[in-house]
Amino acid sequence: MADGESTRKLAPIKGRADDRLSDLRRLMAEEPADPDVVEKARQLKEAALLDFGIGQSTIASWLYSKCHRHIPTTAVPTAAVIATGDGTCALLYNPHFFLELDHEGVKFVLFHEARHLMHRHLYVDEVLRGDPRFTLAAEVAINHVALLRLRRSALPTVPGKDGGPPEPVGVDPREVYEQYRDDLREQGLTPVSYDDFCYTDLTVYSELRRMRTLEPPKLVFCVHGDSEHDGNGEDGEDGDDGDTGKARPTIPLDDETVEQVGEAVLREVVQAALRGDQAARREVLDLADRSTDGGDRIERMWGSLGLDKLRGTTPVTRRVDWWQRWLVDVLASKLQESERLIYPKKHGAIMLALGHDPMLTRRGPERTKVVLVAFDTSGSMPDAVVEWLTTLVGQTDGVEAHWLSFDGVVMPFVAGERVFGGGGTNFQNVVDYAEGRLEVGGKPLDVEPDAIIMVTDGYAPPVTPREPDRWIWLITDGGDDWPERHHPPMACHRVTSGR
Repeated sequence: MADGESTRKLAPIKGRADDRLSDLRRLMAEEPADPDVVEKARQLKEAALLDFGIGQSTIASWLYSKCHRHIPTTAVPTAAVIATGDGTCALLYNPHFFLELDHEGVKFVLFHEARHLMHRHLYVDEVLRGDPRFTLAAEVAINHVALLRLRRSALPTVPGKDGGPPEPVGVDPREVYEQYRDDLREQGLTPVSYDDFCYTDLTVYSELRRMRTLEPPKLVFCVHGDSEHDGNGEDGEDGDDGDTGKARPTIPLDDETVEQVGEAVLREVVQAALRGDQAARREVLDLADRSTDGGDRIERMWGSLGLDKLRGTTPVTRRVDWWQRWLVDVLASKLQESERLIYPKKHGAIMLALGHDPMLTRRGPERTKVVLVAFDTSGSMPDAVVEWLTTLVGQTDGVEAHWLSFDGVVMPFVAGERVFGGGGTNFQNVVDYAEGRLEVGGKPLDVEPDAIIMVTDGYAPPVTPREPDRWIWLITDGGDDWPERHHPPMACHRVTSGR
């Protein structure tokens, strides 16, 4: 840790958003440490973030892509992710602290900070946040997941004082569990297993409340960016960092910003999982499973993000407009190209010239996407559905739309015109047209659709398109939803006739 200059005290970052932003700008303007120390710490930080981007933690990678400022500063003893009132986040890190860690240790710290911000988004109950036992429960649950996700057998350590033994960074979930287990056995009660104990923040919290005596660990190196609660409140007086003698700022997490950033990150990770990113799929399902006891608000949030589609299950209840939210998510997953981490040379040079850290950014190939929308005219077609689909596709940037109507044959359709009923239904004709084997009006489809939306009652012989993952079936009231039971299954949802 830093000597001398690191002992200055940062005034609590409280009050209005403008005041918090002023304090943040002051942090950016100050000289954090020796330039060589800052540069080495920055390299460790960038290498750790690159590892996340490659696949170790999709959520952490996305989250740090939304931290527009990475600020080396000795005003924090370790590291913190803060969310201010301007709708953005910033990563603060003490360069001296990072240099006491190895590469894997820095990754652990950054993962821990990312998870704290995400868990603050998931568990927002003020009563829980004000309870020291829940604060400790969050530390235990997050570090348990960090050890699993990063394949570590122990917490990272920093050199001990005066040549003493290395000191662990943060709360060891196994030590807390052992204290819990011994306490319950002394009471004649049966403790749960370690895995059940650590499964979620709430399971840890509920089990800690069963304890007769809880001795929270002394968080000298609390890797934590919370507000006024810092672990157990025993690290020193007036914001000082206990044994280290270093100032500890009061860093708030603006709830509205945390909500916006957290939901945006989860939505992007869910979409990446729907596009076939297996690392994103595993991590988002693990996070969802670990927050299942969070109450109705969290359940509704996961539902709005398309978790049921990712799991291949059907929600028990749906609001009238649920199919619209579902279609927007599924359509986006079929139109967005996979992304890659790049280093923006020109932008990076400008950032360096201004004295800021350049950020790795994400970019994918850009081109106009093609959507084919086909309306089944053989049955009752709700006008509201036609009107909404026309608006949706027409207002989607970078989309070239092709419209059809069909029954026994395929016919051109002009968006905005009324769809009239017809005779029998043949899905295969639409498949043949979409795949270039059939002409309509004497012309074949001269582009390859990225997505095909079929609006139908579903009553016709099933078909198997060449690329089923591009097809989206919207089944009208009372229709047959065979596409989701088909092999392979296709994206399928019921639409409602009312708005």
